[in-house]
Amino acid sequence: MLLNIKVFGIVQGVGFRPFISRIAGDFFILGTVANKGSYVEIFAQGTPKNLENFVKAITEKAPPRSAILKVDVTEIFTEKIFTDFKIVESEHEAGDIFVSPDIAICENCASELFNPADKRYLHPFINCTACGPRLSILENMPYDRERTSMKNFPMCESCAAEYFNPASRRFDAQPICCNNCGPKVYILNSHEKNHDAIKKVRKILAGGGIAAIKGIGGFHLACDAKNFAAVQKLRESKIRPTKPFAVMFKDIAAVQAECFLTDNEKIFLDSPQKPIVLLQKNNSTIAKNVAPNINKIGAMLPYTPLHLLIFNFPDEIKNFPTALVMTSGNPSGVPIAIDDETAAESFGDFCDVIISNDRKILMRADDSVMDFIDNEPSIIRRSRGYSPLPIFFDNSLIPALAIGGELKNTFCLAKNNLLYPSPYIGDVSDLRTVEILKSSIRRMMDLLEIRPKVVACDLHPRYQTSKVAAEIAQNLQIPLVKVQHHYAHILSCLAENNFNGEVIGVAFDGTGYSADGTIWGGEIFICDTKNYRRVGHIAKFRQAGGDKSSKESWRSAISMLKDFSVAKDLNLVEERNINAQILMLEKNLNCVESTSCGRLFDAVSAILGICKVSSYEGEAAMKLQSVAETSTKNLHGDFTVGKDLILPTDELFNEILLRRLNGAGVADLAKFFHVQLAEMVAQACEIISLQTKIKTVAISGGCFQNSLLTSLTLKKLKLRGLKVLRQKLIPPNDGGLCVGQILGACN
Repeated sequence: MLLNIKVFGIVQGVGFRPFISRIAGDFFILGTVANKGSYVEIFAQGTPKNLENFVKAITEKAPPRSAILKVDVTEIFTEKIFTDFKIVESEHEAGDIFVSPDIAICENCASELFNPADKRYLHPFINCTACGPRLSILENMPYDRERTSMKNFPMCESCAAEYFNPASRRFDAQPICCNNCGPKVYILNSHEKNHDAIKKVRKILAGGGIAAIKGIGGFHLACDAKNFAAVQKLRESKIRPTKPFAVMFKDIAAVQAECFLTDNEKIFLDSPQKPIVLLQKNNSTIAKNVAPNINKIGAMLPYTPLHLLIFNFPDEIKNFPTALVMTSGNPSGVPIAIDDETAAESFGDFCDVIISNDRKILMRADDSVMDFIDNEPSIIRRSRGYSPLPIFFDNSLIPALAIGGELKNTFCLAKNNLLYPSPYIGDVSDLRTVEILKSSIRRMMDLLEIRPKVVACDLHPRYQTSKVAAEIAQNLQIPLVKVQHHYAHILSCLAENNFNGEVIGVAFDGTGYSADGTIWGGEIFICDTKNYRRVGHIAKFRQAGGDKSSKESWRSAISMLKDFSVAKDLNLVEERNINAQILMLEKNLNCVESTSCGRLFDAVSAILGICKVSSYEGEAAMKLQSVAETSTKNLHGDFTVGKDLILPTDELFNEILLRRLNGAGVADLAKFFHVQLAEMVAQACEIISLQTKIKTVAISGGCFQNSLLTSLTLKKLKLRGLKVLRQKLIPPNDGGLCVGQILGACN
């Protein structure tokens, strides 16, 4: 009996063909397995019972890094007879393509790395079929060595023997190499190489210096996370005054010494994706300037062999730090550096050492960032380890490209039932980032073999991303579709949840361009994947000061005051600045009508004295949440959402101001704000549900990456009998916009 079996999903770069070869031997199956680019094809010959067990084992025993979406099995009636089982040469066929993301070092390779008897002892590029780089080194599909940046490193005889041996853990492992034939690490502009280079980096980091380290998807900047002076030097050099730094811990024990860690958080922290996970501090000895005035630390574990060697190399240094700041190596506003020239130009003047290697990075990938809400994941930045894993959506989509937003940019390609969000790009206000966005789009289009028939972008006419979308649409002679910002947020939530019905959509964020020329940001819709209707919003206010208001929270606070004279009592800013802001409001100069929930957070943060000026996007809101989470009190309010569905956030703001002037505690008022805003959302959704019979609410937008607000909102909506959709593996912030734009353009 002969079967033709096609396996679709993440079956490239995860040791799938060697796995098939092994289980074929277990069940006495003869035939072949080949990588077809968009799927793995198997011809399997054997007895009916053995074939049945073989097919069952494909899904039940699949490699841990694989993800099978579909298995098609067809019986073939032919005289062809196989005499053995072989992995045959890869061929290319059109169809849905699944590319494996970069994968952290596995336990087996980590063990071999520090085994003096192993041929790959202390080898910075050790890997096997279960781990190592994938997307970052891939030129095109199918995933074979000659189509990766590893083609520049011919295998030695010993590695080749493993590569072609079905019994080996490195059978058909494309990045296979060893100390004799693999890439080399070196100190930039110096003579130290290989182990000497690693020793030098360890010495500098242990001595309080700053190192740039080339990883899988780009460079990191590192220093001792417990050394206040080293962290401060890095802050000043990178011109990053207060934005939290991520911390790489030596191991789980080092994490638990500094942070609270739940079982679910541990699973993700130590998963093959190895994201940064935001963890609550626990009497932490990490330097206070790593995450100033924030109650969480962005923690991650070593995910490359080089990381492990930097922490554990057997040299004379006995007290090497157990925690290193490990922040993206990039100039402000520009994506992570991936080559020596950019690294030297960007941070060569302040780094004490730059350790690089000669394996080329073909696709940059910043670290993914994960938070938890009610003990379930909530991704903040989706990149290394997750991208470009596709999202499945029931409705078949035409080939499409969505450019995403201006901040936290990612783009998305789609075809049939699959949406492929890109790795994180960054803020596209810088022209250098625009060029990186364009080149990344071209590479992903080639890799995924998608030629879009429509391009989608934000409604805002002055976004750089809108200009890029218009340019691509013109070059390809295809339609350009502009999708309203907050509608795209809700659509991204529907896409991730594979939901195609009507919902009450709640989109809360900083600002988004609306069709009527006002600034939106606290919106409630009735919508589906085809249309939306705005039915509610937070209370309107005049937003004065243009783009400055997003960085200077005191401006939003003054804009929301009923009595401007109070501004001076609050000591928000110098009196001349207060007077200038009041003049703009009174004369209606540089003012726009706004319903921005992000600016509401800023204003509350300012009047409570928590954050009046932000050095990074979202700082005022993050600090407001951190302070709120220290409160143990439940202050009560009496705010009612009327049938006009305008949330009385102006009344809430004024009540907080009054209570603050009367001496109420800052932490209690910060918590009061979160609780009452969540209550208003729940009231509004309940009214709409009673009117429309819609029982499902979708929440999205940057404000819902606030775990406190989201948790409170979820509880209050569920108490009212409403089903809630939220995002877990696609960011609710602007990093998920591209996914929603795809649905907006294709429906």
